[in-house]
Amino acid sequence: MIEKKLESLELRYKELEGFLSDSKIIANNESYLRFSREHSTLLPVMQKYGELKRLNAELKNLDELKNSTDQEIKLIAASEYEEIQAKKKALETELKFMLLPPDPNDGKNIIMEIRAGTGGDEAALFAGDLFRMYTRYAEKKGWKTELLDSHATGLGGFKEVIFNVSGKKVWQSFKFERGIHRVQRVPKTEASGRIHTSAVSVAVLAEAEDYDVEVKTEDLRIDTYKASGAGGQHVNKTESAIRITHIPSGIVVACQDERSQMKNRSKAMRILRAKLLEKKELDMQQAMSKDRKSQVGTGDRSEKIRTYNFPQNRITDHRIDFSIYRLAEVLEGDIDELIQKLITADQEEKLSEPEA
Repeated sequence: MIEKKLESLELRYKELEGFLSDSKIIANNESYLRFSREHSTLLPVMQKYGELKRLNAELKNLDELKNSTDQEIKLIAASEYEEIQAKKKALETELKFMLLPPDPNDGKNIIMEIRAGTGGDEAALFAGDLFRMYTRYAEKKGWKTELLDSHATGLGGFKEVIFNVSGKKVWQSFKFERGIHRVQRVPKTEASGRIHTSAVSVAVLAEAEDYDVEVKTEDLRIDTYKASGAGGQHVNKTESAIRITHIPSGIVVACQDERSQMKNRSKAMRILRAKLLEKKELDMQQAMSKDRKSQVGTGDRSEKIRTYNFPQNRITDHRIDFSIYRLAEVLEGDIDELIQKLITADQEEKLSEPEA
């Protein structure tokens, strides 16, 4: 079953190689980008498939040697056959994971929104902690981050911070971070030493390409206003801030971080397109299945996904019932273990689902 699927993918891979050397497709940036992404997605699968074919050829040769009249050759062949069979079985399991249906957003950059929820100033401070955690993780990975908009509260806190992360496998790493992050700790301002519980919401949006969503000019209402908060002399003096309302969906985005109205408008449009893509995908998912939920969570922003417990130095991800006891390191951007656990849980859940 798996080999038939691999044979079909190999034909598609060869077809894509032809497309990518076609001058007409090279001249069409949109088509070339789409085919390049598909080609790069299939490349590691084809490399593993080549390895599987080599193992099959070795097994065939060893199978013949197992019937040799030379007892020494027969024993060696039988031993090597078992070893190659074990390698083949492990490789087939690996390929099964690789052949799971790809996420349509794999390969895309992201826009992340972190908003303080219940907990007042303490929630805003934790929003700042999460912002620092994610940007430091991105830095370790060699990814680029760009601040799109923010509402700072002082002391490193944020009512809201929106930023872009671009790089290889950004979406795959961050997509399970969306939801409610809860923190339990003694606030710096708490004289009695009581532990407070605060919450921060995190949204992770795939950054939309031009062909992902259509945005008509007549569907937009664009307002300008004076920026507020930290930012220098331009604050409250020039109407550099932008608010864009997408009338059909009711989605509203605003951006005020830049001094330039044009730059704020450009950033706001990037956020709007990402939100429209998210809405489009959610509508499609609901149409396909109303009650199917992934083991690692639905991706709903209202879902409590993780608790950061400072007194116990513990972080617990509630979706996979997994805890680690090195909170300080995680908040410094060492979140690979959490991310890999979530990716593995998602793959295992999908692998256990019956084929349609």
